[in-house]
Amino acid sequence: MAGDRISGPSDYLAAERTFLAWIRTGLALMGFGFVVARFGLFLEALHGRSPSPLQSYGVSVWFGTALIVVGIAVNLTSAQRHIRLVRELEQGGSAFSRPSSLAVSIALILAVIGTAMAVYLISVRDLQQSNVQDPQEKTMTASPETGIVNVSSRHTVDQTVQKFEEILEAKGVKLFATVDHSGEAEKAGMHMRQTKLLIFGNPKAGTPLMIASPSMAIDLPLKALIWEDANAQVWISYNSPAYLQARHNLPSELVQNIAVVQALAAAAAQ
Repeated sequence: MAGDRISGPSDYLAAERTFLAWIRTGLALMGFGFVVARFGLFLEALHGRSPSPLQSYGVSVWFGTALIVVGIAVNLTSAQRHIRLVRELEQGGSAFSRPSSLAVSIALILAVIGTAMAVYLISVRDLQQSNVQDPQEKTMTASPETGIVNVSSRHTVDQTVQKFEEILEAKGVKLFATVDHSGEAEKAGMHMRQTKLLIFGNPKAGTPLMIASPSMAIDLPLKALIWEDANAQVWISYNSPAYLQARHNLPSELVQNIAVVQALAAAAAQ
């Protein structure tokens, strides 16, 4: 008879191993839930913003919280089931007469949360592509008439200027002058949106250009114009290296000496 069955140490040890496995499952769910809740940090970074640890991160925080709650529920339920199982073993029972309802429930809950997260990530990806596509098209194409490339900056004029200067210093590029056009306009009693011109270069890179084409001296040192438009958008403008090459008939092997302006502007704009 089932009631006459005597449970041995192996039964109790098996029950304890099962209990510990459920505890690990609960802890894993709680840890993964925390990661998902903070996944908004990664999404903010993709958008190029500096996330604050105190702000909400949209739907991801709810997904993460749900996983944490599921992990807590798993630990509490497994503890209750373990206590009941030990009591049944003490009474000579087996407690294995039916499938684990806890395992089935967890599988269904994770499937629902996983599906919702997949839908959410796809929608965020589509939104990100639509937001990023237009700025990229604007900043990667130079005006064919003027050869001027405009790169949108994520910072104010002063912040962009400061960042540009720091990058120049870090790369060993000499800053010859900073011309504050808007500041000079204010001194003359006129209003002008913030506009500053940075003049910079490296004689080791610029001299070979002027030797190959003396007219290149008109466009050297290199220049970067940092300005604000009517919509308060800040831009970094510079002469396209391809335009300068065509204008001064520069050898193609020397274009790399002025192509550095592209990387400098892109870094300062981020």
